[in-house]
Amino acid sequence: QVQLQESGPGLVKPSQTLSLTCTVSGGSITTNYYYWSWIRQPPGKGLEWMGTIDYSGSTYYSPSLKSRTSVSRDTSKNQFTLQLSSVTPEDTAMYYCARDLTIVARQGYGDWGQGTQVTVSS
Repeated sequence: QVQLQESGPGLVKPSQTLSLTCTVSGGSITTNYYYWSWIRQPPGKGLEWMGTIDYSGSTYYSPSLKSRTSVSRDTSKNQFTLQLSSVTPEDTAMYYCARDLTIVARQGYGDWGQGTQVTVSS
């Protein structure tokens, strides 16, 4: 059974870059044909897909966040990471990593981490 665990700072200052890591156990991030995604949920709002890296290392981004988002991976550590630049308080959210068979992870499908709360505040 694959497990995903998000980690990173819980508090980030405005204009800084947010960096989160998803550590995967019980399965390899290079296994065909899985997609590894980052999703967030701001307080009182719905889920928002941010970006994905697939088993081959190809990346896909939400058009609304593409200019500020980067997803990468470290296959030696079986981890993938999210970087979100120039954060504002509007980026305050619960951040999740997930594995699915589709580019955009689907709620109720695949495997999701428990999430990590990130607050953007000075």
